[in-house]
Amino acid sequence: MSSGVFRRVAAERAVYLLLLLLAAPGAAAGEQGAMRADELGRQPIEITADRMSADSNRRSVTFEGNVVANQADVTLHADRLFAEYSRAARIIEKITAEGNVRVVQTGKEARAARAVFYNLEQRIVLTGGANLVQGENLLTGETVTIYLRENRSVVTGGEGGRVRAIIHPQGFLESKEKEKR
Repeated sequence: MSSGVFRRVAAERAVYLLLLLLAAPGAAAGEQGAMRADELGRQPIEITADRMSADSNRRSVTFEGNVVANQADVTLHADRLFAEYSRAARIIEKITAEGNVRVVQTGKEARAARAVFYNLEQRIVLTGGANLVQGENLLTGETVTIYLRENRSVVTGGEGGRVRAIIHPQGFLESKEKEKR
């Protein structure tokens, strides 16, 4: 395989691996191994903030100021968080986060102006100049949708309708070259 073709294939694989890793749920507690997305959706969600107000009629809770929400190994930070829950199922159905939104999961981080987490579907939609970072790799767009159950992501362009990716395939290239020897 020529060097140019090898580098193109390696870059394509690096993009695929980056997207797969950014969408894949990680281990809940290091040694327990990977948690399936349907199991992750059943895990408790712990939310801390400076203030909280609840509205039983609307089945909602609003958290404001230094909000941190944890579920298994996923942590969401925001200025404001609005959670809608089901009385019957006794679970949070949807969480809307606004202002300095940051989602962190085992070496991966996503940032946006707004994020909506659909707990039952295990889907996160980041809007407002969303970006995903893993190590030195960066992926940006106006909207990023992460489908946790399906281990996939969809990114739609922002400025000029384009998506931008910066990928550092060095580690991938180095391991392939060692395999050839």
